[in-house]
Amino acid sequence: MRADEKQLRAWMLGGLDGNSADHGCLLHALVPILSAFYNRRMTASHDVEDLVQETLIAVHTRRSTYDRERPFTAWLFSVARYKMIDHFRRSRVTTPIEDLEQILMVEGFESSSGARLDIDDLLDTLPTKQARMIRATRIDGDSIAEAAAASGYGESDVKVSIHRGLKALTARIRGSDV
Repeated sequence: MRADEKQLRAWMLGGLDGNSADHGCLLHALVPILSAFYNRRMTASHDVEDLVQETLIAVHTRRSTYDRERPFTAWLFSVARYKMIDHFRRSRVTTPIEDLEQILMVEGFESSSGARLDIDDLLDTLPTKQARMIRATRIDGDSIAEAAAASGYGESDVKVSIHRGLKALTARIRGSDV
């Protein structure tokens, strides 16, 4: 029997509060959940195993980014999506993107592109600053503050760059000029 949201969140909070047994239970419980998530989206089983391991490591190392007020599984699956995108980018796999909104996590993208897209190629159509800020926050999982600190831009400048870049991508995907 798989753990539900309530149990996973309790283990996550316990782990954040220093309970190593809760943290261990959480990581153990995530294996079948992540395996199912990746099996629905991937074809190579060795890739699934690698992604599950990478995601577990990311959950462990990035656990401090979890917002205690939000659902745990939403945070977990956003980490998993970022890991999958990183995997596709590293392996240069072009994959059908049926729900770009979920991957980039922004409203306004059409839910089904029907075409094979490469996220890097799409982002490369944007001005460098916009692409860098979208990659940092939406793909790499950095916060606005982290992206601002790493780039030397102000937080509001980062937010504006992301907004403008996503708006431009939306227009491109819909087939209109920006």
